[in-house]
Parts: sequence; C-alpha cells; structure tokens
Amino acid sequence: VQLVESGGGLVQAGGSLRLSCTTSESTFTNNNMAWYRQAPGNQGELVAETNGDRSTTYADSVRGRFSIYRDNNRNAMYLQMNNLKPEGTVVYCCVAEIERDEVDSRWWRWGQGTQATVSS
Repeated sequence: VQLVESGGGLVQAGGSLRLSCTTSESTFTNNNMAWYRQAPGNQGELVAETNGDRSTTYADSVRGRFSIYRDNNRNAMYLQMNNLKPEGTVVYCCVAEIERDEVDSRWWRWGQGTQATVSS
C-alpha cells in the first residue's frame, strides 16, 4: 500500500497550502486516514483525521484553519491549510490506520511526507 503526498512548499504566514494524498482504492475506502505533522525538535501531532463515516476531527492547534476532506473519484485525501502560522519547516505525512486494539492503541501506515515551510 502506498500513500503519496504532494502539495508542500514555501508560503508566508497567513497564506494557504493544500496538501494531497493519493492511495489505493481499498485503503481509501476501508481505512481511517489522517494527516500527521512533525517539526524538528518538536513532538509530532495528528492534526486532522477523516473516518470511514466521513466524520472529521482536528487538533486544537489547527481547528478553524485546516480542513480535511476526501475525493472519492480520485482515492485522494486533502488538507486545506489556511491562515498558516510562521512555524518554520514542518513535514506533513499522510497516514492510514491499519489496526486498532481494544484499548485504542493505533497502528498507521505512513507516506513519505511533504514539507511545508511557513515564513514570517
């Protein structure tokens, strides 16, 4: 199973980026999917998730600014990021949940990531 991200780049604070993730039809249809971000020296964060029932959840840090959504025709998931903050360089990874146990521990399959740099 491959997860392929695109859409990162350099933008000024307050600007927008849209990240894309494409995968196989079975992964897209059957798995919860999410965006995870990691900045150097910082703890990683699950910023947005879309579930099989198309419900969505967001981290407090991005709620109201980011929007996660799917395109069923393209087996693609997107993260629209608006009003970006000057956080430097962050790697965003597309992830697909592959397992969850009875205590809600979760295992994910990861894409390679795409880099977003927000300058002040």
